[in-house]
Amino acid sequence: MNLSYWEIKSWLTNIDFCIVGSGIVGLNCALRLKEQFPKSKILILEKGTLPQGASTKNAGFACFGSLSEIIDDLNTHSEEDVIQLISKRVNGLKLLRQTLGDKQLNYQQLGGYELFLDADEALFQSCISKKETINKLLKPHFKDNIFSLKDNIFNFKNVNKQYIFNQFEGQIDTGKMMESLLEKAHSKGIKILNNMQVEGFSEDTDSVKIKTNQFEFSASKLLIATNGFASKLINQKVKPARAQVLITKPIENLHIKGTFHLDRGYYYFRNIDNRILIGGGRNLDFKGEETTEFNQTAIIQNKLEALLKTTILPETPFEIDYRWSGIMGIGNQKKAIVKQLSNRVFCGVRLGGMGVAIGSLVGKELADLTA
Repeated sequence: MNLSYWEIKSWLTNIDFCIVGSGIVGLNCALRLKEQFPKSKILILEKGTLPQGASTKNAGFACFGSLSEIIDDLNTHSEEDVIQLISKRVNGLKLLRQTLGDKQLNYQQLGGYELFLDADEALFQSCISKKETINKLLKPHFKDNIFSLKDNIFNFKNVNKQYIFNQFEGQIDTGKMMESLLEKAHSKGIKILNNMQVEGFSEDTDSVKIKTNQFEFSASKLLIATNGFASKLINQKVKPARAQVLITKPIENLHIKGTFHLDRGYYYFRNIDNRILIGGGRNLDFKGEETTEFNQTAIIQNKLEALLKTTILPETPFEIDYRWSGIMGIGNQKKAIVKQLSNRVFCGVRLGGMGVAIGSLVGKELADLTA
């Protein structure tokens, strides 16, 4: 690439920390590093025009796990691990709100609802039978019961006449969150280069040489925050998982307010700007959705539309306005991978679909590894 002396001097020389990925983790990592090392030179590389992956693509749920998800986690993780997972999500959301402020996030605590299809009566009864046990388990962390029962006040069809309600669940405006994080990073003198694909890196005694699709340069330390794309750069157990989403055009007199989980959390929807946003359906094609390709498939998009017609908005005409997808990073365990990989290389990846909840905390932990 035809770089000038000025470009090399200002952007690519004496870099203390190079971060790959300008999503929630990468930006929070950079902000924490700037706090710890005010005079450091920090450069973030982002492969997209906007932050790729899931940070600008998610549904904006400020959640920490539905009742059925927590019960399911207790079957595959220890009780201590599950409490730690939930605690990290709650603390991560607190950190996000402290970092940006509720107004900048458009944070609203409207509560979360778990819906059960008529065919899932056995699952509903199982959750009800364990509700008080889970409330008791988590009460020390919330000082109140989390889960309670509510009637079908939104008149959804083909679901149980009662929901499980989570009073602590909220929602945010994902676009405002990322705008605010980017503005905060720029205001601190953190440099971000977009449309930069990192192709590889090599480490020597005093620096890391980073090869991009446009040029090579060196940094003192390299921090990888690419979540679902991590396995392209580092040898860690992170699988990409695509999440498909669609949103309606504005609907007059929309009475649905809150965040909603359906069919064991495989589907989720919410209100936003008098619209309904709905996503999920990975369970229809797990293998096919294990991809880093940003597109949609008929099988999942048709299912999302069918749920709108038959369950969520059965008596309300609607039109689809936008469709998109995001790439998450998942693994056999739900714990994020935050570790030092070598003397000068670190990673914070595998957020397990909980990027809004834990991204700020993972970014902070990643930065703290370098201290």
